[in-house]
Amino acid sequence: MKYFNVLLIVCGVALFVYKDDKAASDSADGGLIGMGELLLLVSLALDGVTGAVQDRMRASSKPSPYQLMLNMNLWSLVLLVFGILLTGEVFSFVGFVQRYPYVMGNCLLFGFTSALGQMFIFTTVTSFGPLTCSIVTTTRKFFTILASVIFFGNTLTGRQTVAVALVFLGLALDAFYGKEIKDHSAPTPRGPINGKSRLAGVPALPHKNT
Repeated sequence: MKYFNVLLIVCGVALFVYKDDKAASDSADGGLIGMGELLLLVSLALDGVTGAVQDRMRASSKPSPYQLMLNMNLWSLVLLVFGILLTGEVFSFVGFVQRYPYVMGNCLLFGFTSALGQMFIFTTVTSFGPLTCSIVTTTRKFFTILASVIFFGNTLTGRQTVAVALVFLGLALDAFYGKEIKDHSAPTPRGPINGKSRLAGVPALPHKNT
């Protein structure tokens, strides 16, 4: 049921941000799937693999959010260093910073806010699971766009109205069934109460002081 709720939310967001004029121009050019769509499919596939790996890590190692954050950024740093050295972009970046030195302040601010956001993301992953984190991040993008529509007075098309209904339906089902599963999975308390055993007809053993 959890995956069905996520599917509803993802379909709703995809319908909401879909651009009819862009799709029409792409079909007129004769190409429905280009490099951008291909990279998007690869990104979605890797997101699915990441969630499965994170679930396995939570079950086996139980890492803290900061351990996940540290190791992810270390491996990202290694891969990115190889990438910018092979493409030569590091030299372009150095030249750009020399021409506009104030950009380093923007980079530091971006790094700080990115680290702060990652703390919340990895805390959500370790505490509630990667699937819940996917719901939070996906709906965050949706509500950002919806707020801009409301505050700037833009009108919703029929397709976007259906998309909004799908997202809220997915969120409502996830909240309802998530609470129901928690209630059913709550452990039954054990031990005697008021000197009586929880097993019917079996008296509790008297407690001996040593």
